[in-house]
Amino acid sequence: MSMRDACISASLLAFLPVAAFGAESPKLGKITAPEEIASWDISISPNGAGLPPGSGTPKQGAAVYTAKCLACHGQNGAGKPNDQLVGGIGSLTGDKPPVKTVGSYWPYATTVFDYVRRAMPYNESKTLTNDEVYAVVAYILQLNGIIGENDAMNAQTLPKVQMPNRDGFIIRFPDK
Repeated sequence: MSMRDACISASLLAFLPVAAFGAESPKLGKITAPEEIASWDISISPNGAGLPPGSGTPKQGAAVYTAKCLACHGQNGAGKPNDQLVGGIGSLTGDKPPVKTVGSYWPYATTVFDYVRRAMPYNESKTLTNDEVYAVVAYILQLNGIIGENDAMNAQTLPKVQMPNRDGFIIRFPDK
């Protein structure tokens, strides 16, 4: 240890008892209540564990989309000014640049639900009800041709949706 490092270490050690016992804390942060933590503990796994009660159809989702998503994602999820949500299926391989959309890129419908619930609408994240999230996800899935226009999404049906890129996103190894 150099003389400089030894002096710094000694200075810090001499200061610690005063800082720990004599000085007031800077009063940064606060104790977080369990209900505050619970509002952020909303992760959904690919198999659907953690999905909340609720349901929605593409028709219901079209109304939610028009009211809360259209301004950023365009008519029918076509994009502009923000990300395109529809199309691009089959574009991840080949010479042309991939079109990464919900239909082409996302491996699990449950992940779409998790993202929308947590982060959308961008300017008011976490304001959609569970029914609104199920509905808008159903609408986006239907626009991508992944589910039918009369299919309802809920905690039982959403994990069963087979996304076009389910096996292309993560390399799977056989169990041994």
